Amino acid sequence: MRWLVTGARGMLGHDVLALLHSKGMRVEGTDRDTLDITDERAVSRAVKGFDVVLNCAAWTAVDDAESQEASAFAVNAVGPALLARAARLHRARMVQVSTDYIFEGGASTPYDADAAPAPRSAYGRTKLAGEWAVRAEAPDHLIVRTAWLYGAHGACFPKTIARVASERGGLDVIDDQVGQPTWTVDLADLIFRLVEAGAPSGSYHGTSSGEVSWNGFARAVVESAGMDPSIVRATTSEAFARPAPRPAYSVLGHGSVLAAGVAPISDWADRWRAAATDVLSPAKAAS
Repeated sequence: MRWLVTGARGMLGHDVLALLHSKGMRVEGTDRDTLDITDERAVSRAVKGFDVVLNCAAWTAVDDAESQEASAFAVNAVGPALLARAARLHRARMVQVSTDYIFEGGASTPYDADAAPAPRSAYGRTKLAGEWAVRAEAPDHLIVRTAWLYGAHGACFPKTIARVASERGGLDVIDDQVGQPTWTVDLADLIFRLVEAGAPSGSYHGTSSGEVSWNGFARAVVESAGMDPSIVRATTSEAFARPAPRPAYSVLGHGSVLAAGVAPISDWADRWRAAATDVLSPAKAAS
């Protein structure tokens, strides 16, 4: 099976390429310096000859999107639309990575894959537009939403927490936002398993099981880094006001994954323990 992966130099893209190579897939990775996903002709040429198009490229600067929504829209909506159109024309399966930010974030139980979207931020609006575009342009598609991603090959919450805790000896982390910390290695594996299983076209949630607050996750990170978790103090979102509103509840349900006969990612705490050494490695951070 031949895979085209956009955004291949990103945190997720890096682990996707590694996984696909380990599975013996024929894979080509592109990034913004080798493929402009907003250039229709370039996209059509790039997609030709592939069986799966996996779009890991995205505008992920959530706060900047509030003042640069047109630019975010180009990457998060126009790009996926062109990739999906090319995938349909060249008979490839389109896989779009999306986000929990398409939901309002005020629920108290996990969001099903078919729950009504209600984004509160520019980032969420542009990612939702990308989902709509993929559905419209490529009937053979998978939309895989994720949240709270971390990995070895990019900036992420655990690396920041471990560094700040080491430098300051303590830190304040919000405890009124709840979600599912998800390792990029696990998300790459889930996407591969959905494709291999021939999962029906539709939306799926690629997050770890269970739930925790940012504060609880930070305590787990600090402990993994060899420090006392009690140095992580609790605070509220109000104390860390930012341009883009964050969902208070980012827990996604895995019903559609199970219905496709695929096992969801297991509990976030177990997966963090498996990931911690790799993610917090200074050598990986330098790479």
